[in-house]
Amino acid sequence: MIICGLQKLTLLDFPGRMACIIFTKGCDFRCPFCHNASLVINAQENSDRQLDIQPITEDEIFSFLKKRSGILDGVVITGGEPTLQKDLIPFIAKIKELGYKVKLDTNGNRPQVVESLLAQGLIDYIAMDIKNCKEKYARTIGVNKFDISNIIRSVDIIKASGIDYEFRTTVVDNFHSDEDFVSIGKWLSGAKAYYLQNFVDSGDLISSGCRGASPEKMAQYKEITAKYIPNTSIRGL
Repeated sequence: MIICGLQKLTLLDFPGRMACIIFTKGCDFRCPFCHNASLVINAQENSDRQLDIQPITEDEIFSFLKKRSGILDGVVITGGEPTLQKDLIPFIAKIKELGYKVKLDTNGNRPQVVESLLAQGLIDYIAMDIKNCKEKYARTIGVNKFDISNIIRSVDIIKASGIDYEFRTTVVDNFHSDEDFVSIGKWLSGAKAYYLQNFVDSGDLISSGCRGASPEKMAQYKEITAKYIPNTSIRGL
């Protein structure tokens, strides 16, 4: 596991749990509005950026989790994209052995990993980012000629999983429109939960020039998607 960050406490990221967040390194997407660019971009992609993040060892993570047992009850694994980590499954298995509930954040591009984690009962909650409607996925994630079939498969796997889950979209005015949310709503129709979260410039972006949507647009997008997914909410208000 390549771990580049640990947030020791969150009351927001794992519904109903006091949790910590583990940040993994690397991603197969290049979303211009990504707010964790330092976890995504390789040094050779942009030599002007300072990307020297010191890894955290697994021993350090497990030492922390053992000390916080009985105080924390959840662990969020995010990135980057965690499913790219070759040791993710045994890593989560060790966390579960300590009695923690596990939430996985994913872009959905490796459905085989998600499926394996679910089959082994290793995750208790999953949050999948829906970047845009199917037709605009490649442009939104910054990957040319992207095959969306893995994303579609992950959505189907998660909806049928039987565990708690959410889909979520970071709304960027440069990339999203009313028509896109009609398409997303139809695609995810019947999902347990869907969240719209407005883009905020973290100062650690892949590209400059991205902007969030107005409060009026956010409310409009919520109204559109709620026709198909009644449990649609705006996160962060």
